[in-house]
Amino acid sequence: MSPPRIFDRALIRRHLARALRLGAPDFLISHVAADLVDRLAPILRSFPLAVDLGGATQHGVRALARSGRVEAVIRLCALPVPRGALAMAVADEEALPLAAASVDLVASLLALQGVNDLPGTLVQIRRALRPDGMFIACLLGGETLTELRQSLAQAEAELSGGASPHIAPFADVRELGALLQRAGFTLPVTDVEKLTVRYGEPLALMRDLRAMGMANPLAARARRPLGRAVLRRAGEVYAERFADADGRLRASFDLVWLSGWAPDASQPQPLRPGSAKARLADALGVAELRSGDKAKP
Repeated sequence: MSPPRIFDRALIRRHLARALRLGAPDFLISHVAADLVDRLAPILRSFPLAVDLGGATQHGVRALARSGRVEAVIRLCALPVPRGALAMAVADEEALPLAAASVDLVASLLALQGVNDLPGTLVQIRRALRPDGMFIACLLGGETLTELRQSLAQAEAELSGGASPHIAPFADVRELGALLQRAGFTLPVTDVEKLTVRYGEPLALMRDLRAMGMANPLAARARRPLGRAVLRRAGEVYAERFADADGRLRASFDLVWLSGWAPDASQPQPLRPGSAKARLADALGVAELRSGDKAKP
């Protein structure tokens, strides 16, 4: 059965192409790229061949190079190579042109939140990794842009009698962790960083989102643009509900990090039940209670 078509993938590519052509603000991807360097630093091994998956800009490639852990990088992106950019292959994130056990590291920065079949993509990544290869990614999740979502929904409901989806749905960090396990990754880890960016007005936030290629990507989006009255009311709601003491408006981005490893015999394995050689009670310095025993007062 095919996955539901939540995102218009062709529209996402057009949004990204426009953002690259006009020069997108890079504060978000720069922040994530710097974090990738920090996250790779404690890993005491090298990766001969890495993939920057969905890297529409060179931030991912440069971060991998700065990490000192990677020898060579392949960029895979659904867009053609911009003039002057490093060499890359054009490929959709939902259909990876990677042979089984062919790469050592797959990194992806702010690309996978727009994939319709994320479970399928994760399975493809795991298959492409050599044994003990690593996957690490950051994607938007959780309560990202919740302030804008709520403000637009309230304004449209008040003035139009109903609301259309204007902000993409974002996965919960726990759901993403479960997907890593289902895809066959070992030692899966997920965490979330809550980043708050402040704006003088909601329109400035919306201009940044459009400039970064993050305009509404939903397949079920309304085809008519929001009217001025709705946008004006949304700005009022935003200022009423989400302004700081100095009047500036908060915009939340939940940066969800995922990491996991392709299975390998060298990795730590869970002990068999009953194989422990020390008792927890001894370590804690307390008396051990057997089934049915009651603690003494």
